[in-house]
Amino acid sequence: MARLTYARLDNPELTPLVQRITAERGGVLHLYQMLLHSPPLAEGWLGFFTAVRQRLDLPGDLRELVIMRVAHLNGAPYEAAQHVPYALKEGVSPAQLDDLGNWKASPHYSPRQRQVLALCDAITRDIHFDPALLDAVKQDLGERQAVELVATVAAYNMVSRFLEALAIHTDDPR
Repeated sequence: MARLTYARLDNPELTPLVQRITAERGGVLHLYQMLLHSPPLAEGWLGFFTAVRQRLDLPGDLRELVIMRVAHLNGAPYEAAQHVPYALKEGVSPAQLDDLGNWKASPHYSPRQRQVLALCDAITRDIHFDPALLDAVKQDLGERQAVELVATVAAYNMVSRFLEALAIHTDDPR
């Protein structure tokens, strides 16, 4: 159960933003229902994460793979549950999702995915990491996608920390 109440979606002041969230996300997830306590925050979050998820050049499978890994590392089940369908749609296999906890020993990841996961782990766990990890990703993906990858990992670390700080979960009543 969430540590704070969810914002009331029937508040007339929120109607335009609720409609926008619904149009862009297909509904108002618990995450956005909590963010709606602060309309400017909800609006900024929506714009930023729409860019991260829909407007970057970073391949979708890599984006979803690191989102799922961040959720795993940070113990954020809501984040993971929300992204399983996206990960599968982007080509992440069920075996890859199942092996995320022990990806280094798994045969289900390509060399590119291993580089990306190593960087994701370093950013999430260590913050300060061996520059060779980023160099390897940059050599493979180029500077733009390397920046987008780092931003995606950082952004979803923020998401999981927000979700877990407020104990937002899929089975919470609305």
